[in-house]
Amino acid sequence: MSHSNIIEIRNITKSFPDKVVLDNVSLNVKPGEFLTILGPSGCGKTTLLRLLAGFNNATSGTISIDGKDMTDIPPHKRPVNTVFQRYALFPNYNVYDNIAFGLKLQKVDKRDIEQRVKRALKMVGMTDYEHRDVESLSGGQQQRVAIARAIVNRPKVLLLDEPLAALDLKMRKDMQMELKEMHRSLGITFIYVTHDQEEALTLSDKIVVMNEGRIQQIGTPTDIYNEPCNSFVADFIGESNILNATMIHDRLVRFMGIDFECIDEGFGENREVDVVIRPEDIYIIRNAEAAMFRGEVRSCIFKGVHYDMIVATPDGYELEIQDYNAFEVGTEVGMLIKPADIHVMYKERTENHVRGVMTDATHVTLLGESFECEAQEGIVAGMEVDVAFAFDAVELTDDSDDGTSWGIIRFILYKGDHYHLTVRTDDGENIYVDTHDVWEDLDEVGIKISPKSLRIKAL
Repeated sequence: MSHSNIIEIRNITKSFPDKVVLDNVSLNVKPGEFLTILGPSGCGKTTLLRLLAGFNNATSGTISIDGKDMTDIPPHKRPVNTVFQRYALFPNYNVYDNIAFGLKLQKVDKRDIEQRVKRALKMVGMTDYEHRDVESLSGGQQQRVAIARAIVNRPKVLLLDEPLAALDLKMRKDMQMELKEMHRSLGITFIYVTHDQEEALTLSDKIVVMNEGRIQQIGTPTDIYNEPCNSFVADFIGESNILNATMIHDRLVRFMGIDFECIDEGFGENREVDVVIRPEDIYIIRNAEAAMFRGEVRSCIFKGVHYDMIVATPDGYELEIQDYNAFEVGTEVGMLIKPADIHVMYKERTENHVRGVMTDATHVTLLGESFECEAQEGIVAGMEVDVAFAFDAVELTDDSDDGTSWGIIRFILYKGDHYHLTVRTDDGENIYVDTHDVWEDLDEVGIKISPKSLRIKAL
């Protein structure tokens, strides 16, 4: 193991009978780093933390901590301590005894226990609380006790599983600052799990963005925010305008029917891409002649520091804009985007590709069901095939029985003039749908695909 890493995760996969929760995850963590694992519910972040703690075993892959393979090391012998969302304090013990519990199990000298507990209490701002009943404490105070109980054991790595999720907004923000200061003074490695993007940006030295059991991007908070690698990261971290675009050539990209100068290179010519423009990077200007394009203000909401507006262009695009000045609904405005504020990304996919099997000359089995298709020359029954179809070739219905197949909407991305949906089908496949209809996350939908839309190729 490299001396520059305290944790090395290599090709970790965790599977259950009905689902792969972690899919070939690899990650390095440096000593003293504050690393946050960020992602939506069900993305695998807590499972990864539990594997580090030793509460679960990986299906395959290895985890090393401080140069040692942890495969056969039980949780209590690993150089880590875990702070949970639910504090797991002992209600029949006072604050002192809760914190000292682990040290007493290790048979640490009584005088040393006293010194370490008092230092831990001071570290979390709980001096003079040692004899208090834990059930008399506020949620924030109980969380501090849980953190003190973890750090008193002097772990090399502190694992924190959404530790602030149960706190109210003000207390959560206060505790974020406390955690940041604790990390600085302790000098140990923090691995922090959260689904709160603002929390991750505030606390972290490095962020790992996960989705569906895979790492999407690793980087500093600035990198993740300013240079997202794909549309999922761009949408998940902060507010974004994400639009379909074409890279005309280096430093020139077309979207919303307009050619914009940009600073991106190396995408090739006339290539389909996505662009991201943050709401604060679209400027509303009063000089109509200097405007790149125009639109009408559809909504304007005061957010405390700025106004959040939706502006519609004549071609039917809606853009989110943040500005210190308010513009009334119905006002026509000019807009400008600077080249450095346009971030170009490779598209993750340009159409659906699903593995299928030909049932007969005019039917193919895919997504767990038989779909009608046009007769395919040279393709016979029983042959495995690749079935391609466009995002807008899929029709979704609000009755899951009213379709050839059915699925559940798992991710919704607004692309300025339409929605791009991820639909998880009954047999576990993902398909991607472009639609103008408004759906909600976790809606059950019927899936229809026109026979003429299916392009079939032998594998």
